[in-house]
Amino acid sequence: MNLHQFRFVQEAARRNLNLTETAKALHTSQPGVSKAIIELEEELGIEIFARHGKRLKRITEPGQHVLHSIEAILREVSNLRKIGDQYSAQDSGTLSIATTHTQARYVLPMPVAKLREKYPKVNISLHQGAPDQVAKMLLDDTAEIGIATESLSAYEDLVTLPCYEWQHVLVLPMDHPLARKEHLSLEDIASEPIITYHPSFTGRSRIDHAFTAKKLHPRIALEAIDSDVIKTYVRLGLGIGIVAEMAVKDDPVQDLAVRPLADLLGLNVARVAFKRGAYLRHFVYHFAELLSDRLTAPLIAKAMTGHVNDYEL
Repeated sequence: MNLHQFRFVQEAARRNLNLTETAKALHTSQPGVSKAIIELEEELGIEIFARHGKRLKRITEPGQHVLHSIEAILREVSNLRKIGDQYSAQDSGTLSIATTHTQARYVLPMPVAKLREKYPKVNISLHQGAPDQVAKMLLDDTAEIGIATESLSAYEDLVTLPCYEWQHVLVLPMDHPLARKEHLSLEDIASEPIITYHPSFTGRSRIDHAFTAKKLHPRIALEAIDSDVIKTYVRLGLGIGIVAEMAVKDDPVQDLAVRPLADLLGLNVARVAFKRGAYLRHFVYHFAELLSDRLTAPLIAKAMTGHVNDYEL
């Protein structure tokens, strides 16, 4: 058995047992993938995949155990490479970060700049996507560190820690009637067309939950993943906007009124995540520390061993 066989099996499972897609992802031929998997099955004396003709239909029970072992083996192979990089590359390499648009646009620029200042030979690879995509990039080893508000804590194979708290804010034209109201209610907001985030982004689930708890049915006039887009359509008069405070805190708006919504919607927690069992190079730890003064290298190292699940902000 060899690492090529392990990678073929792992990728076939990731690609929903589609060998054509598996071969494309690994830059090889479909017959070659199929042959390597069969050879591994013959060597182990079990079927990893149940078949219908030449098609893979499902992962067998012993196949599930094999996959679990393969994941562990390939994770440790990746760790070995990272250890080699850490001690031979002299503070150089690439830090791959997976995050959402809001984090990349408003939160990460300063920590990234500070990391580059301390480690000028380290390149930054920034991957943006929905929170579920951020989790998948970590699990697939596309990224070493992930930052998002939604979803990350739902994955057993990720170690996640709270990074910082933030609130939503209401943005609306200066001359809007609600801009002159001293105390806003959810009923006030629900009476207006609302422009806010797509359901899977930037704490949208908390917004929906707050309205549902009050049995309110707001009209969402427009959904977007980009805070700047939301602010643009508010300026055009399509409705009032609900955005993350980061979108106005470090990028202040002069032509829109801003109202905090923590009292109505509660606080959100942005989380930092790592693949469980991964070896983290020292500049990964340092970058996490730059994200929040509550994140320290010893705390993260302890969490990676399974002894910390969370901590109080």
